[in-house]
Amino acid sequence: MKASVDNAAAEAWLRLTLVRGLGGASVRQLLTVFGSPQQVLEAGIPALRDHVTPEIAALLAAGGNAEAAATTLDWLEQPANHIVVLGDAAYPRLLLEIPDPPPVLYVKGDCSLLNRFALAIVGSRNATAQGAANAEAFARTLSDAGITIVSGLALGVDAAAHRGGIAGKASSIAVVGTGLDVVYPARNRTLAHALAERGALVSEFPLGTPALAANFPRRNRVISGLSRGCLVIEAALQSGSLITARLANEQGREVFALPGSIHSPLAKGCHRLIKQGAKLVDDASDILEEFNFTGTPAAAGPAPAQDSAAGQLLESLGHDPCSFDTLAARTGLAADNVAAMLLELELSGLIEKRPGNIYRRMR
Repeated sequence: MKASVDNAAAEAWLRLTLVRGLGGASVRQLLTVFGSPQQVLEAGIPALRDHVTPEIAALLAAGGNAEAAATTLDWLEQPANHIVVLGDAAYPRLLLEIPDPPPVLYVKGDCSLLNRFALAIVGSRNATAQGAANAEAFARTLSDAGITIVSGLALGVDAAAHRGGIAGKASSIAVVGTGLDVVYPARNRTLAHALAERGALVSEFPLGTPALAANFPRRNRVISGLSRGCLVIEAALQSGSLITARLANEQGREVFALPGSIHSPLAKGCHRLIKQGAKLVDDASDILEEFNFTGTPAAAGPAPAQDSAAGQLLESLGHDPCSFDTLAARTGLAADNVAAMLLELELSGLIEKRPGNIYRRMR
């Protein structure tokens, strides 16, 4: 789907919004006063100086940033590339509810996803294998039920959520903190291409914007703003995912959190959210029921046989991380037997080995 803004209007929007030093709040104020980007550019220095600095007024009166606008117009010639602007029918309706909606969104992919029913899934960049598996499984189930998955293209939980979303029916949106001609992190380049083909990449930042630290907290308000709710999977107490959850709460969105082991630092952020009123979920159906969706979650995989020696070892492991020595003591088995069975369970995807010779159940 193409955004409805035509080329002439797109150029005016770009000339206005790409003026260096002119923020979103000032753009919205100018549009309120003068009506349209073209009218802002034609207003003249005396009228503009009532609302912006003399330097910016002079730049606007001179036609705005024509050079950057021309570069972006060339980018828009590619079929998958779009801009969506305030007042455009394609502009996300939910974003209009937040205090500071971006005047322009750059989109690569399917613009129609911006107004679909969506859920943000965020979490640790250093996710455990279980955390990543949970994110992908939740996202796939929710996407198949008709919920588009929104995340931030970071490593870990974000990337897993995108993979699950684009594998399902409702796809996925990545909101990034760079220009759309920059892929960050580079390790997610293949995933970014898949999102451009089968989902969407979205940014409020102009082309060429690098991965600046200050941009990522700003993009978080767009992640939550596009979504009806936010699910946090694995987050330390200082995690940026908690910023997204706070913004979601401030925007009136539902906040969900997946609990974890009391011993895991990556569960502490989720547990704090739950204490603060986030809804505890341990199955995708909890979210579907909250939103009155009728999709049926996929059945969980079969439980491992418990009558085998490896199955008994898995039972001894329990659901909290456990050291090799503790497992050997619990089972009373020889160390070499325990090592062989742990390897079998790890290769079967039932457990993962963590630093320090610690083992943890995957499901």
